[in-house]
Order: sequence, then structure tokens, then C-alpha cells
Amino acid sequence: MTVAQANLLRKAEHSIEAAKVMKKNGFFDFAVSRAYYAMFYLAEAFLLEKGLAFSKHSAVHAAFGEHFVRTGLVPAGLHRALVHGMEARLTGDYDSTKEVSVDEAEEQIANAEQFMEAARQLLGNLPPTQKES
Repeated sequence: MTVAQANLLRKAEHSIEAAKVMKKNGFFDFAVSRAYYAMFYLAEAFLLEKGLAFSKHSAVHAAFGEHFVRTGLVPAGLHRALVHGMEARLTGDYDSTKEVSVDEAEEQIANAEQFMEAARQLLGNLPPTQKES
């Protein structure tokens, strides 16, 4: 695992924890946003494994599907979770006419945790930080 990948995995871990805190406090729209970003950071870490990096979310989604789902390295459900997570994030961040439900927040957090598990299986566990060693 490269330093850049480790940094993305740590950022994803923090985003998942933040999503849980936000959900617990009733901020479901912000919880789905953090859960989505956890998945996005993880998709970026996967892509770095192939030497790929993109600046647009849509490009990350497409490349993740092409290089990891179509090849069978990760389950197709992760790609669907990433795409659905972005839709939920857009609702939570920008749609003032709809409310994100607690169920949606829980689903997105669970998806982010599954994404993290897949990243650990394929990329390896995070090396300990200086604080942990």
C-alpha cells in the first residue's frame, strides 16, 4: 500500500466515523454525505493501485467500475453503492425539498463499511500511525 492509498483509507475511516456521529445526532443529510465521501476516497485508493487518478467524480465511478468490478476484483454491489451514495449525497447537500431518512443514512454508512472491508482485503490493512506504534 502506498502512502497516498494509506492516507485515503485513513480519510475514509474518519469519514465513516463522522457519518456515524452525525447520524446519531440526527444530521442524516450530512451523514450520507460523509458516507459517500468515504466510498469515494476508497474508490480513489483502489484506482491508485492501477496508477490511475481522476479529478471528476464521474470519472472515478466509471474507472472503478471498469477496472475493479468488470474484472471481478470487487463485487458489483460496491459500484452500485458508490453511485447511489452520490445520489444520496446530492440530495442531502443540495435538495432542500427532500429530507434524508435515518434508514438512508444507515444504509449509506453500511455501504461505506463494506467498501472499507473490500479495500482492506484487496489493498491490505493500514500501517500503524506514529501515535499507534
